[in-house]
Amino acid sequence: MSQQPHAKASRAGLIFGVTCYTIWGLFPLYVVQLEFASALEIVAHRILWSLLLCLGLLTLTRRLPEFLAVLRSPRQFGALALAAALIACNWLVYVYAATTGQILQASLGYFINPLLTVMLGVLVLRERLRPTQWLAVSIGLVAIVVIAVGQGRPPWLALALAISFGFYGLSKKQAGRSIAPIPSLTVETLVLAPLALLALAWLGSRGQTHFTVHGTRSALWLMSTGVATTLPLITFAAAARRLPLSTLGLLQYIGPSLQFVIAVVIAHEPMSPSRWIGFAMIWAALLMVSVDALHAQHQRRRQAAANTPELEPLG
Repeated sequence: MSQQPHAKASRAGLIFGVTCYTIWGLFPLYVVQLEFASALEIVAHRILWSLLLCLGLLTLTRRLPEFLAVLRSPRQFGALALAAALIACNWLVYVYAATTGQILQASLGYFINPLLTVMLGVLVLRERLRPTQWLAVSIGLVAIVVIAVGQGRPPWLALALAISFGFYGLSKKQAGRSIAPIPSLTVETLVLAPLALLALAWLGSRGQTHFTVHGTRSALWLMSTGVATTLPLITFAAAARRLPLSTLGLLQYIGPSLQFVIAVVIAHEPMSPSRWIGFAMIWAALLMVSVDALHAQHQRRRQAAANTPELEPLG
């Protein structure tokens, strides 16, 4: 059998994956264009325009039955409702960090997230960690302490981002892997839509809405939050179907790495010695986790190959 179709799928998956994480990594530069609005208003618009876009995509792709099936499943709907609350918190914290010159905290949060995910696997899913994973998690915890001591307080925004996104992933896992990304996001934004409308109504009553503060320009920027939310999700789903989990796991570091560069090189956020030491420890821990994951996957493949019976020649 020719390997050409598999190679093409891998190349396409790599392109989709790099695109997805690059968009997420450059997101602070996008959010800066929305600084005329508050974090609450931005997130409210993000929810509503994403919902409208997702409903349009479901209609065009004829996947409305999948969406309706989730609404009829109490278990799946409940898990996605919890996921919706967590991702709303994540979006609020992220937008606040990006619009108040704290992009380094956002970068740190998404660097911490893989280590937190490993710990959630132990505490919630009763998974067993390998010694290298335990060491990496321990280094990550020490790194957070180093940064906290250096700046005189814990990195609350980074921790909030890591915790909310870590539990968001866990909620999505509980909902089931059979739910496609667009139906899933449609349910989540549908759950949040009433709160988003209430938030905009409250801001409007206080004279704090900015949808047309700059005429068409501000309206278009806020409307574009729907595309900025759904596009990376679609490319991520396309990458996940075509790439091994280990490759996808390595690509996830593109996002926080780009955020780190934006914070230090473009936004000129200060990097104290404690921050450099803490980030270096986090990077070392992530390298250990990545190498360990690749080694474990290689071992599983070798074991699977060894357990596969060879076919006897005919004749």
